[in-house]
Amino acid sequence: MATEVPYNLTYLSRRELIDRLQGTVDPLELNRILSAYDLAASVHELQIRRDGSPYFYHVTRVCKILIDELGVRDPDTLIAALLHDVLEDSRELSVGVLEYNFGARVAKMVATLTKDLEAHERDPDAVDWEQVERLRRASPECLLIRLATRLDNLRCLGYDLKRNPLRYIQQTWERYIPLVELWDDPRLKAIVALLQRERNKFLG
Repeated sequence: MATEVPYNLTYLSRRELIDRLQGTVDPLELNRILSAYDLAASVHELQIRRDGSPYFYHVTRVCKILIDELGVRDPDTLIAALLHDVLEDSRELSVGVLEYNFGARVAKMVATLTKDLEAHERDPDAVDWEQVERLRRASPECLLIRLATRLDNLRCLGYDLKRNPLRYIQQTWERYIPLVELWDDPRLKAIVALLQRERNKFLG
């Protein structure tokens, strides 16, 4: 009998990504998405999360959430989801490089989702609130990606992902959930319901 893989060790493989999008996304756009997948795999190759899982698994699951649970098929949104942390984790990449390879919209989305890690070490709350303000002025797709990252992290709290899981949940509700009211977007309402379900599971 096969043992179930813990959620934090699951990921969306390249083949699974192709199977999900083939026939619903233009072949040229699918190639762009796969290029983003490969770039993210390269950038995050050696990174391990606090729970011991490869960091790359996280970004693929964020993409999987968007595709499977929210029905997202917009190539730029899926590309930005896969690349949402590459500017933080690569010294070679820049907004200009992303714009050259994936277009201005993707580059702007990734820049919006990027935090200054050095500043975050000094004052994490200030950096988080700065990103909240950027998301307030950004497209709903940026907020959708950010909430998908929070959803994946909530699903990993039981694996010791965060030092203070209750604080992580509280900050999600205080800082990010209120932004949903800025948009009449059914995808955002759907992901709030998914977040609520995970919060209830964790808090009991």
